[in-house]
Amino acid sequence: MIWSLIKIILFISSVAALSLGAGWLLEAEGGVRLVIAGREYTLAPLQSAIALIVLVLTIWICLKLLSLLHVIWKFLNGDETAMTRYFARNKAARGFDALAQGMMALASGEGTIALAKAEKADRYLNRPDLTNLLKAQAAELAGDKRKAEETYRKLVKNEATRFVGVRGIIKQKLANGDKETALRLAEKAFALKPKHEDTQDLLLKLQAEKEDWAGARQTLSAKLKYGNLPRDIHKRRDAVLALSEAKQIFAKNQKIEAREEAILANRLSPDLIPAAVMAAHSYLEKNQKKHATRLLKKAWAVQPHPDLAAAFAMIEPNETPGERLKRFSFLTKSHKDNPETKMLMAELYIAAEQFPQARRVLDNLVDTDPTTRSITLMAAIERGEGSNDAVVQGWLTKTLTAPRGPQWICEKCQNIHSEWTPTCENCSAFDTLEWKRPSASDVIMPKGSEMLPLLVNKKPDNENLVTTVDNTNIIDAETGNNHQNKQFEE
Repeated sequence: MIWSLIKIILFISSVAALSLGAGWLLEAEGGVRLVIAGREYTLAPLQSAIALIVLVLTIWICLKLLSLLHVIWKFLNGDETAMTRYFARNKAARGFDALAQGMMALASGEGTIALAKAEKADRYLNRPDLTNLLKAQAAELAGDKRKAEETYRKLVKNEATRFVGVRGIIKQKLANGDKETALRLAEKAFALKPKHEDTQDLLLKLQAEKEDWAGARQTLSAKLKYGNLPRDIHKRRDAVLALSEAKQIFAKNQKIEAREEAILANRLSPDLIPAAVMAAHSYLEKNQKKHATRLLKKAWAVQPHPDLAAAFAMIEPNETPGERLKRFSFLTKSHKDNPETKMLMAELYIAAEQFPQARRVLDNLVDTDPTTRSITLMAAIERGEGSNDAVVQGWLTKTLTAPRGPQWICEKCQNIHSEWTPTCENCSAFDTLEWKRPSASDVIMPKGSEMLPLLVNKKPDNENLVTTVDNTNIIDAETGNNHQNKQFEE
């Protein structure tokens, strides 16, 4: 719109300037006096200007005629292609000029003009390898998707432009939401140019969305092979893919293969919490408790997490609360000041009915770093020490507005997930979930029964005291069995 207005203003200004110039020449005195063969010619200023323009045009036409006569002379002297080359040069010049103008129009966002220039260049040059790409992109910009796809298909037919054509059609299919076809085309593009980084990334993304973990691992290996991915990042992402593949295999009741993939994922990335948990369960299925203990301790040393604690509890499911408290001391000796460690120890002391120790280990966490979990633990401690219902209810009421604590959050879009997944459920980004605290604006407050995740028996003798917090597992003081997310019973 602005450019059109500028062109109109320039046109009006040019006409006005020519009019003023012509008027000035008409009113000017004097002129040009020419003497030719003894005859004298006097030209007024305006006539002089017109004569000058005519002279320039005449000289230009003469030069063109001389060039044409030179070509005819060469043709008559036996150069049979002289005239063909002459006209071809002129045609090519006009074609390349149209091509350049089309590229400029495309860069400036004028799709219709770019498409017209591309078609003109195609007529003059007869070089579809040059003009079809411009034509397809111009058609996309102009909103003519049908013409764009037709042109991309023409590019596919030419071996030199096949890769570009396939990528163009992939873009069309993704815009239409046809990811199945886009995946097949991405595989073809990858086969044509396996070193192309953008194609590798696109194929990996589509394979991850389709949960083709085996294919995604092959693509990831290609990125490493061709130098498009650092080795440490490759190990981490390969571990994520191996873990995802293990879960998929486990869903098909192929437990042995799933166990091997889970252990492989943990070896590739020991700090990947879901891989450590699954690998621990795999070792426990083979009754290799020492291996499970070692890898869970290693993962806890990197980052404490409630899922690691739950897996560690499953190593000895039938132990007494006192035995469990003693065994967990080997796990919690690292990161003693970490809130997760403090809350875990508080849960263990509550399960063992050692409420003063639970209060001591919880320290002032409810004041310095209050979360739904730490506050519900304090409510359990108050109940265990025999406090009245009003005190317990007071603590539980605070959980309604308290932060939820660390959760699985996508680093790219900040979407919060209830559990770890290899790809973000919101933006489909791969390996972007991180266990951290959400910002205040991103916190999703629980509703209904989920607001009171702590189950506390209200009997004064503290029988069968059971605790659970948020998404963590809970430890039964009598049986040691794991439960999940129960409501508070009044």
